[in-house]
Amino acid sequence: MRERPTDGVLVRLDRWLTRFAHLVALLGMLGLGGAMLATVLDVGLRPLDEGLFGVVDLVQLGVMAAAWLAIPYAFLTDSHVSVDLLAQTLPSRFASLLKALGAGLAAGLMALILFYGWQAAAQQAQFGDLSQTLGLPRTWYWAPLLFGAALSVLATVLIAVSALLAALRGAPPGRERA
Repeated sequence: MRERPTDGVLVRLDRWLTRFAHLVALLGMLGLGGAMLATVLDVGLRPLDEGLFGVVDLVQLGVMAAAWLAIPYAFLTDSHVSVDLLAQTLPSRFASLLKALGAGLAAGLMALILFYGWQAAAQQAQFGDLSQTLGLPRTWYWAPLLFGAALSVLATVLIAVSALLAALRGAPPGRERA
């Protein structure tokens, strides 16, 4: 469980960011639902020697949206798979410092994904790259990745700051609730 901030501004930011990330994750799940619906329709039309035109493009876009738009919410709700057997045995300050370090590394990774993703998206936009079947601009596929990565950077920085403040106060990890 992650440290929740106890300072006024950070508490409001945590609440707002978690609610916003929840809405964004729901949009991502709509993308996944659309991908599943497109797949089912395509398979259902096969006995009629028909198919859903552009199903691969639609499924790819839906899955990209689902994955990248859900990641910030997973960070904020501590929903990523983790093994914390060691952290449970450590003193609370040290465990909080480890959580702050982990969140800081995650923030760095998400910032790199955002940076290099932006460069790749800009290059594809410059060349006018389109999807294979439907001719959708390739930037549509980069948009969920870029938005999710940017929101993940904010989320992981907030988590790192909260864990660092908990370490400075000596609070046990995950025990503080706003």
